[in-house]
Amino acid sequence: MYMTDPIADMLTRIRNASQAGLKYVVIPASGQKIEVTKILEAEGFVRGFRLVRDGRQGNIKIALKYTTTGRPVIQGLRRASSPGRRVYMSIEKLSRRHALGIAVVSTSKGMMSDVAAKNQHVGGEVLAYVW
Repeated sequence: MYMTDPIADMLTRIRNASQAGLKYVVIPASGQKIEVTKILEAEGFVRGFRLVRDGRQGNIKIALKYTTTGRPVIQGLRRASSPGRRVYMSIEKLSRRHALGIAVVSTSKGMMSDVAAKNQHVGGEVLAYVW
């Protein structure tokens, strides 16, 4: 199955699984999706993940995280850039951004959160917002 926006598909799968109260969500793997998942884990939005090899593309099995009351830690996910409309932020705009969540940014130094991009003094393409 061909997908025009695999990152949007990933975010939708995570959103739907967390709203349904599932413990895990399985997503087709790619290098970019693995990097986004690493950022979500580092920022505390998911418990962890595991790469499941199947002889082809492989899958990412993400363990979703919930509060003690059973509410999902991920309250929202939104795709910023899309294949038809890219969204870029300079270091100055990343510094002024005040929100409760994070932005996942693809920079010249790799994929990272907006806080890490600000600390490394780089801007880049904003892939998604997570709160």
